[in-house]
Amino acid sequence: MRPITRRTLLRGTASVPIGAGLAPAIIGRANAAPLRMKLSSSQANDARYGNGRVFHDNLVKQLQSAGLGSQITIQFFPDNQLGQEIDVVNSVKLGVIDMMVTGTSIWADLVPAFGVCDLGYLFKDFPQQTKALDSGAAKPLEDMLLKGAKVHVAGWAYNFGARSVLCKTPVHGPEDLAGKKIRTLPSTTITEVLRLMGAAATPLAFGEIYTALQAGVLDGLEHDPPTILASKFFEAAKNYSLTEHIYSPLGLFLSDVTFQRIDPKLRDGLLEAAAKAASDTRAHGLTVAGEAIDELKKKGVTVIDPDRAAFRQRVLPQTDAFVKAHPETKPIVDIIQSTSV
Repeated sequence: MRPITRRTLLRGTASVPIGAGLAPAIIGRANAAPLRMKLSSSQANDARYGNGRVFHDNLVKQLQSAGLGSQITIQFFPDNQLGQEIDVVNSVKLGVIDMMVTGTSIWADLVPAFGVCDLGYLFKDFPQQTKALDSGAAKPLEDMLLKGAKVHVAGWAYNFGARSVLCKTPVHGPEDLAGKKIRTLPSTTITEVLRLMGAAATPLAFGEIYTALQAGVLDGLEHDPPTILASKFFEAAKNYSLTEHIYSPLGLFLSDVTFQRIDPKLRDGLLEAAAKAASDTRAHGLTVAGEAIDELKKKGVTVIDPDRAAFRQRVLPQTDAFVKAHPETKPIVDIIQSTSV
C-alpha cells in the first residue's frame, strides 16, 4: 500500500477512519451520488475537547436527523492533516477543501477588517457575543468575508472558553509577562493584544507549539482551556493565568466554490444543519470550558486568577486604533459594545 501523503488527501484518493471514504465530489442533483465534503480542523481529534471534532459530530448528527445522511457525507481531517491553517484557508477559498472549523483570526490574513472579532476585551463573555452577532453584527462580517475571501460563514459558534495565558512561570499581572515569549496565532490583531499585555508576542503555527515549548523556544502560549488539555500543552507549562483577554468566535467556514456547485435544495438542508450544529457546539463549549480547567488542576497545573483589570486597561486603546484603520468595522464594534446580556 502506498503511504498517505497530504497531496493524496487533498486529491481525495485516500481514506481515514472518521466518516466515509474519499472520492471526487459529485455535486448536483440531490438524488445523484452522495455529496462528499472535506472538513478540516487544526485541533486534536478529541470528541469532547476538540472543537473541530465536536462541530463535525454535531453536523453529522443534524444531517442524519434531517434525512440527509445518505446524501451528504462529511470527511473529517483533524490535527492539521491537510496542512497548517494558513494553507487550508487558501484551499477553502479555492474550493480544494470544502469546509473548515476554525476561529475568526486566521481569515484576517485575507480580509484584514475581519480581525475585529479578535480585539482584546471586546466581548464580555460568550452569551453576549452570541446576542451581539444575532443583533446585527454577524451580517456585515459574513458579507466582508464572502466579498474578500469567497467564503461563507455556515455557522457561528465559539471556542471552548476564553483565551488565557499558559506559561512556565506564574502570571499575575502585566509585569509578569515582560520578556516572556508567548505564542500567539499568526494574527496581527491577537499578536498586538499580547504585546499590549506586556508579552514578547511570538506568532507560530499551531502544529509547532508543543515542540517549541519543550525546546524552550517559547515560555508559553495563549489559548482556551480545552485546547490546552486536548493538545497536552500542560505537559510543558504548568501555570494557567485566566486573563480571558479574548472570547474568540468559532465558525464553520464553507467555500463559495463548493457552495455554488451544490444543488440549491441540498444546499439549504446543509446550511440548516450547520446552523443547528453551531447551536449544539455553543452549548457544548460552555459545558466543557470549566470542566477542562478542573482537569488541568488535577494534572498539576496551577490556575491563577490574575489582575484582569490591569490587562484590560493596557489593551483597550487597541479597539479605537483598529476602528480608525478599518472604519467599516465601526458599526460592528458599536453593536457589540452596546449589547448586554
